[in-house]
Amino acid sequence: MLTSNLFAQEKHEIRIAGGAVRDLLVGNQPHDVDFATTATPDQMKAMFLKAGIRMINNKGEKHGTVTARIDDQNFEITTLRVDLQTDGRHAEVQFTTDWKGDAERRDLTINSMFLGFDGTLYDYFNGYEDLQKRCIRFVGDPAQRIQEDYLRILRYLRFYGRISEKPGIHTTATLDAIKENAPGLSGISGERIWVELKKILEGNHVNHLIQIIYELGVAPHNLERLFTQQQLTVCQMHSESVVSVFSPSLQHTLRPFKSLNVYAHLPNGVQDINLEY
Repeated sequence: MLTSNLFAQEKHEIRIAGGAVRDLLVGNQPHDVDFATTATPDQMKAMFLKAGIRMINNKGEKHGTVTARIDDQNFEITTLRVDLQTDGRHAEVQFTTDWKGDAERRDLTINSMFLGFDGTLYDYFNGYEDLQKRCIRFVGDPAQRIQEDYLRILRYLRFYGRISEKPGIHTTATLDAIKENAPGLSGISGERIWVELKKILEGNHVNHLIQIIYELGVAPHNLERLFTQQQLTVCQMHSESVVSVFSPSLQHTLRPFKSLNVYAHLPNGVQDINLEY
């Protein structure tokens, strides 16, 4: 591949990163392929300009990401990073050449792996073993990972429904961390919450995951807040008229979860749910 050869010529390393590695290891075609590199954004830009490779969307450069346009495809390539400071939503990062340090800042072990272009798997936190066992586990301390980005509570549940074979297999440390840090979700936008929630509803173990959301106190800090501010509707199905299924006047905390549990089993799944912002 042109990009890997180019980086090698300039003595920089580049590897496939994160979710694409996870998908490839289970035989799925990745939706997106992201790359990580030891090269800084300035070094990448210099390489691409020299090679005549067009770059687009420079908004990600301050976070270390350069988007290259190669063979009519966009490739996001991000410099290895470590967190200097986080507030639960954003992170102040520092560029590094330490692959393990970059992996350590990622959310789940199954998302922390890298794949070299020679087929070498770089797995610093036993992500491949967890993937084989269908085990969802935070990298390192669950509470610390969640406090770096509170949306990771919902990401954990989403990947649990996608990967885990059975419901109810969680460590005490993970459940405690979710419960203790659930209030942090209050600072996350409703749009980002809904993106994760839709994916939870599209996965497996929906009944169990909704129960977890309710029992661990996640509800008041995202779903309840979201649905009291938005109008949730279900599109026409089985020749019935469009039905309003939620009103802004929430009377009982459990009500939206009972409703969502039903919607998750509609013929067209969450595609029948429209959340208007």
